[in-house]
Amino acid sequence: MSRRTFTADFGLTSLQLSKERAVMRADLHDKLRNDASAAALGVLTTVVDIVTSTPPLAVCSPDWVATQDLSIHTAEPLTEGPIVVDTHLVRVGKKTVHVAAEIFDGRGSTDLDELVAALDNGGLRPAGRGLVTFVRLPRTAAAGSDYYNPGEWVGTIREYPSEHVEGSIYSRLGMRTLDARTGVLELDLTPFVANMIGTIQGGAQALLAEHAAHTVLPGFVATDIQAHYLSQVKVGPARSHVTVVRETKDHAVVDVRLVDAGADDQVLALTTVTLQRLS
Repeated sequence: MSRRTFTADFGLTSLQLSKERAVMRADLHDKLRNDASAAALGVLTTVVDIVTSTPPLAVCSPDWVATQDLSIHTAEPLTEGPIVVDTHLVRVGKKTVHVAAEIFDGRGSTDLDELVAALDNGGLRPAGRGLVTFVRLPRTAAAGSDYYNPGEWVGTIREYPSEHVEGSIYSRLGMRTLDARTGVLELDLTPFVANMIGTIQGGAQALLAEHAAHTVLPGFVATDIQAHYLSQVKVGPARSHVTVVRETKDHAVVDVRLVDAGADDQVLALTTVTLQRLS
């Protein structure tokens, strides 16, 4: 992960405690916050997507894995940081692998060993939880993945290369708004947002869905997401379409459909996003 991507300034640091458990710490600075000054849902989704992949890769080697379904439900806004995600392998099947994630606010502590000790002692208050299902793939599906072997990282702290990235988590991706009323936004397939199998990273797709929901419902912030990834982006851009399912005084629910606009609108992902109204 030496190339520059949209996550390059997340300050990602991970500890593979065992093949079945991994913990990741990520910075929370102003560029990664939503309009409520909390960690953006798409940022949480991205960190969860990255760290939950390492236990499956460790136990399924030499197979590769790709995100199939992902859900995150927040308990309270994560405002101080750093973001801490603790992941545990739930089930390993012949075709799919399930991983649970718990999300915490580090409350100013940045040392990963200290954070793990706090997790084990119940010293961190949960900010949310998630569940991710991965599908097993041949390792040949992930170009240049030979060096990425979480099974060899057990017991070691790994710092991901960090670089400055211009713009907020929403503006840096270069999403274009075609129709704000119906949430039609576009995101190009570029190396900046691509993963190792050549499609738009699941977290970047979640950011597209989140931003589309915010565009349709200004004055709300996304708190929960459920995403079903159905196919890979072959051409791009990824294009969003939003349907408002429910809007009340304090919250709203929207469905966001993502399609590959360059490939006859093939459906990429179906997502449901829950939002809270800003006070």
